[in-house]
Amino acid sequence: MLGLPERTEFNKRIPKQKFYENIDIPHTLKRVFVDQIRIIYWRNKLAATTMNIAAGEEVTEIEVFEVRVQEPQFDEAVLRQIDKEIPYHILFLLTCDRKEQAWIGYKEAAASGSNAFKVSRYYHTDWVPEGSLSFSIDGLNMDAVYANLVRQIAGDSLSSTQGETLQESVARDEAKQELLKKIASLEMKIRKEKQLNRKMELNAELKKIRKKMESLLGGGE
Repeated sequence: MLGLPERTEFNKRIPKQKFYENIDIPHTLKRVFVDQIRIIYWRNKLAATTMNIAAGEEVTEIEVFEVRVQEPQFDEAVLRQIDKEIPYHILFLLTCDRKEQAWIGYKEAAASGSNAFKVSRYYHTDWVPEGSLSFSIDGLNMDAVYANLVRQIAGDSLSSTQGETLQESVARDEAKQELLKKIASLEMKIRKEKQLNRKMELNAELKKIRKKMESLLGGGE
């Protein structure tokens, strides 16, 4: 599966109830697990003990979970809940109707505690025919392996400059997404604005934000 070494295979079924029973989460999220998730399998364990790779400072293990979903469209909150309950980094392989899609979050330790993690955002591939996805294990330690997996799954959506860390790439991507939201909002306001002076002010503001975007993207070429 995913071109990963056989020695990393785990193949253990995880009851989906583990992630919502006896846990204080919204009822709507529990319904998402019930309605959208069929089965969860723990397929692989990538770690220093299963591969000839040193442990990382931030990443000790990467678990590979196969999540069989009812429909290709699903609620991302499911992945966030699983990530919240598992104190390791996770690569999700979603499967549905003989197609598959890989998801991975940029997951880092939260300031609140050693076992607490937060996911700033997820990256994913397109849906492709089942068995099509394959990822290379690149890096001398688990930190590097994780960073390279995130970049492989994110593809062109996560650009980087030479020598840029994964954290820096993700931060720049988040800044880019915020600027895109501002640009879309201003463009809508300009279309609706009737007063010429106000429209000119909005266009000037839009021009400034677009220059910021050009500068930001210039770092990723």
